[in-house]
Amino acid sequence: MKTIIDCIGNTPLAEICYLNPNPNVKIYAKLEGNNPGGSVKDRAALNMIRSAMERGEVNKNTKLIEATSGNTGIALAMIASIYGIEIELVMPASSTKERTLTMEAFGAKVTLLESIEVCRDYAEEKGSQKGYFLLNQFANPDNYLAHYKTTGPEIWSDTNGGITHFVSSMGTTGSIMGNSRYLKEKNSDIQIVGCQPTEDSSIPGIRRWPIEYLPKIYEPQRVDRIMDVSQQHAVKSARDLAKKEGIFAGMSSGGALHCALQLAQEIESGLIVFIACDRGDRYLSSDLFG
Repeated sequence: MKTIIDCIGNTPLAEICYLNPNPNVKIYAKLEGNNPGGSVKDRAALNMIRSAMERGEVNKNTKLIEATSGNTGIALAMIASIYGIEIELVMPASSTKERTLTMEAFGAKVTLLESIEVCRDYAEEKGSQKGYFLLNQFANPDNYLAHYKTTGPEIWSDTNGGITHFVSSMGTTGSIMGNSRYLKEKNSDIQIVGCQPTEDSSIPGIRRWPIEYLPKIYEPQRVDRIMDVSQQHAVKSARDLAKKEGIFAGMSSGGALHCALQLAQEIESGLIVFIACDRGDRYLSSDLFG
């Protein structure tokens, strides 16, 4: 009998048929919204909490704390509830109401502050206090190792080793770091492409970090190319993904799709996989689909 934890991972690949501009290129979306918590972050949340428990760093008397823009918080709240661990999640006040309510539904305490940078500072300060444990997805190897152990092998297997390009939005950079490690071990010619917002864009789940907040797990040499995506293009691609491909996902997924489509126009042939990070229903109170 499976528990909800056993339902994390093994998400499907769905081909992008109607938006693909190049008949000699295959584009697939890795549907991470099919995870029980609704996003790719279920993988990292499980691996961070479970690994910390196995090392004896966390137990049922520990108070977890973490800064998040949303999806990681939902995933952590779900996993913490299963293990009976108290958790406080610190989020930007601009986050959609759906995210806050979902975290609270799992029993988490939610603290809303001005920005993700302020949230990270608050979580680090409180995490240094006795009785608290800061998971720190931005510096925690268990974040990217979740993808090294699960996402990468799934993509390699499901494409029969045919993947030529991997495209991922970059936030904590856990997804791109873990997948890069695994896929490059299998075939060093696979191109790893990261997506970041243009200077004037705000895209939930994708960041262009100030140097002092750059995730410590990020290793630039593991990314072959970084593509910029505007908020306008990310929104349009997320809407197109729903209307033309029937895939309901958020703005960061739209950003990754935009980069995958641009890439498909540049290459003669290949097989591109991009991460569709989450489900679109947690953006309904925003103007993403309005």
